[in-house]
Amino acid sequence: MATTFEDLKVIKSILKGLGEIGFETPTPIQEQAIPVVRSGVDVLGIAQTGTGKTAAYLLPIFSKLIKAEGDDPRVLILVPTRELSIQVGEDIEELTTYSNLRHAAIYGGIGWTKHADLIKPGIDILVATPGRLWDLYKSGAVSLKKIKTLVIDEADRMLDMGFMPQIRQLLEVIPVKRQNLLFSATFNEQVETMSQEFLVSPERVEVAPSATPAQLVKQSYYKVPNFKTKLNLIQHLLLDEETFSRVIIFVRTKENAESVFKVIKRKVEGQKRILHSNKGQNTRINAINAFKEGDVRILISTDVSARGLDVSMISHVINFDLPQRYEDYVHRIGRTARANNIGEAITLINPAEEYHLKKIEAIIRMTIPEVEIPAEVEIPPTPKPESQGQLREIDRQKKIEDPTFQGAFHEKKRRPGEKKNKVVNAPKHLSKTKKFRKGRGGR
Repeated sequence: MATTFEDLKVIKSILKGLGEIGFETPTPIQEQAIPVVRSGVDVLGIAQTGTGKTAAYLLPIFSKLIKAEGDDPRVLILVPTRELSIQVGEDIEELTTYSNLRHAAIYGGIGWTKHADLIKPGIDILVATPGRLWDLYKSGAVSLKKIKTLVIDEADRMLDMGFMPQIRQLLEVIPVKRQNLLFSATFNEQVETMSQEFLVSPERVEVAPSATPAQLVKQSYYKVPNFKTKLNLIQHLLLDEETFSRVIIFVRTKENAESVFKVIKRKVEGQKRILHSNKGQNTRINAINAFKEGDVRILISTDVSARGLDVSMISHVINFDLPQRYEDYVHRIGRTARANNIGEAITLINPAEEYHLKKIEAIIRMTIPEVEIPAEVEIPPTPKPESQGQLREIDRQKKIEDPTFQGAFHEKKRRPGEKKNKVVNAPKHLSKTKKFRKGRGGR
């Protein structure tokens, strides 16, 4: 018999909210984590994005809090990004519809006094990015003396973004006697070190091997020779509006995001929005909300929204570029195939990215199948500067694997007797004296 939320002793007011939003059966991480969190021990949870991890820690926290009490927060949830702070806040809002539990989600990018006003009437749960929380604490706008439960969500991302000093700073002002919950989509040496520092004899809950992609995601890749061909291919794919009904296109840089946006804005049907760090906070929030509500078909983004974007009906994730961190590939493709829906992840690979694809395949422990570029897609020649850039990157990759490797772009050794400052670009028929004189105006 399948486990139910009633079996997991979720309180009635929360059960009613779960029923209204269509949550009927616990996911594996919820089934395993809820009883452990309820027991009061420290917990290390390893669960990929899209598995219901947020509810896995929120539901037992609600059961422990029961109802609103006092003015100061009793639960602190630390998250790495403003997008995730907003998302967790929205999850709490949905789940506590029939409860009087109070919460606030705070993050950088807007004036801190607005967040101080949210906290002032009294809250039970505080969701925060570390920097903004420290600002509010130093100003006296929030007290942390009543914290009984600390959640560090997306721990791997916290480490990647360099938040360890701020977290340690905050832990100095939070009560020592508390329950600690640390959740991460991947488990590497850095996360293990972090867990040893912050957790006391933790119970480990893991529903899938670290860095395993969602099982319902169909993955594939195209070998694409250059940037222009990537643009042509992505334009061709998006012409199929029925299949590519709601799409996130991930790019590595703001410049690439703008280039992709300009092309599909002119030539592809449906609303499109763009997200990167140069966009204002309100613009980013509005874009995400419009995408979640189905008003926007295509969202182009750097990795700023790879996590914290919870939309259940994303048909495709397209990796225009591979991410800088291999683990982020898992987070990107986890935006599709959520809530037991199927989804597809398509990656475009130029010659210099084949090396990184192999590394990603090793992390996810599977081979991603290649798909041929459709005959209708124009494949222009690769410009010389782009081709040279790819060759330099391939040389760099080979040198990483073999430090003795010397590629086409290594510094050439001088021949015996050859002078270091020899002029190599002057015409051969000019003598050294003439070269010198020519450089001095021919006198």
